[in-house]
Amino acid sequence: MPRFCANLSFLFTELPFPERFEAAARAGFRGVEFLFPYEHPAEEIRRWLRQAGLTQVLFNLPAGDWAAGERGLACHPGREAEFRQGLEQALDYARTLGCTRLHALSGLVLPGVAAEQLEATWRANLKAAARRCAEAGVILLIEPINSRVDMPGYWLDTPAKAFALQRSLEEPNLRVQLDLYHAQIMAGDLARTLAQHLPAIGHIQVADNPGRHEPGSGEIHYPYLFRRLDELGYTGWVGCEYKPASTTGAGLGWFAPWREG
Repeated sequence: MPRFCANLSFLFTELPFPERFEAAARAGFRGVEFLFPYEHPAEEIRRWLRQAGLTQVLFNLPAGDWAAGERGLACHPGREAEFRQGLEQALDYARTLGCTRLHALSGLVLPGVAAEQLEATWRANLKAAARRCAEAGVILLIEPINSRVDMPGYWLDTPAKAFALQRSLEEPNLRVQLDLYHAQIMAGDLARTLAQHLPAIGHIQVADNPGRHEPGSGEIHYPYLFRRLDELGYTGWVGCEYKPASTTGAGLGWFAPWREG
């Protein structure tokens, strides 16, 4: 049975952030992820995790000025030092939280910058970051995020591009974070993608399409895909990164058959 973790940037948002950990545990989740931890001291987050008996599964590297619309720095020429500083900050948090997966957002395509330069910058940053993460025992993740609905202009936007780049860098701890919602929008063919690329997948996330709401609210047949993950032998986490159609609790009916304990 897949191991599900709650994304606390999306779920239980009716509660203050510190209270979401216990709420996730009460709902039956054994792990959590979120976008960014950096507004809170790492020691406080570790205390919330321990009190709730939860595993910290994943969070993102700093992504530039998120409020101003930036969505990562990895492909941005001239900001390599900022990317490296963010990586070190993320690794410090990961050590304190016992987190073994970090996601590096690629960033948006920059007007006037050649495609070749964007890719070269991304490659150099990710290769160096993967090796630094390997030293710390951390898996570095890249995620194709749809550029049609949620992040127009996002550089790493299709599963095919992500898997091709992951293979080409040849770093053993660099994997793809496959959000099935984004993959459905950009490519579809989800079951075949999972079967073809499972060894390269380091984390899976779910939401339904359209709307990015809970599984069962749209066109993706998640019961089949969850069974298929078991058949394929996937042992990683499945992150619930969706926007509840109403409240988190009202949208957890889909989770009942998969809840642990």
